[in-house]
Amino acid sequence: MDRIDALKSIAAQAGRGDLAFPTHVDATLKLQRALSDSECHIEEAARLVQTEPLLAARTVAIANSAAYNRTGQDVTNVKAAVQRVGFRTLGALAAAVIVRQLASEITDPVLRAKADRLWEHSAHVAALAQVIARRVSRVDPETAMFAGIVHEVGGFYLLSRAPEFPGLLDGDPYDWIEHGETAIGRGVLQKLGVPAPVMGAIEALWNGMRALPPETLGDTLLLANDLAPVASPLLERPELSGLQASATIDFAVGEGSLTSILEESAEEVRSLGVALS
Repeated sequence: MDRIDALKSIAAQAGRGDLAFPTHVDATLKLQRALSDSECHIEEAARLVQTEPLLAARTVAIANSAAYNRTGQDVTNVKAAVQRVGFRTLGALAAAVIVRQLASEITDPVLRAKADRLWEHSAHVAALAQVIARRVSRVDPETAMFAGIVHEVGGFYLLSRAPEFPGLLDGDPYDWIEHGETAIGRGVLQKLGVPAPVMGAIEALWNGMRALPPETLGDTLLLANDLAPVASPLLERPELSGLQASATIDFAVGEGSLTSILEESAEEVRSLGVALS
């Protein structure tokens, strides 16, 4: 099977919902669903989070990041962290753990490096989307961060399947856009139970249409993706880096500009990106 046929085959399976997830991803999906239950209280949420060490660590780290720690007082336990970040952010963090788990069993060093770089890109996009939503587009910042976390989930699934198909990631990166990104992405996002507004924003990202200044969640995600200093390793093209592309983007926002807002928010973006990573 050549690489184009392999991409089409994986995409067709994803479209049917026929997805091969590692066992621990299914376990975290159950945890995510439990945390989204409206009857779940802080004590129960903290107990559930502590059953997944990576999620527990991420929750405390996010709670102590500049984006959430307005008082400068660090929290040192999961319950306090859950209280500070809230259940919506907690759901986003659970999704982050799931995304990372998709590629956790990759042993090939080249594929592992791509997975690590793809997560670095996703963390940058999530952090930027949260700040852009809060400071520019005025859409919900937690939803924007969640969209940033999961916008490349189809790529992580592709990397998790790549060992089965030698040469799958060789060749023109546009093959991924044409034959896999949308179909595989939709299938995995549906499996994760991603809400319709977030699905719509990611569809906007795939379509590549946006307004400047950003007005919608889709605009916000697209701008964050363009501004991310680390590009997706699945779409990298040597003639244009993410930094070169973002250098041409600026516009007035109130009394300032996008550039001034990003400069003012640089520590928030940095600390949130580190906490997610």
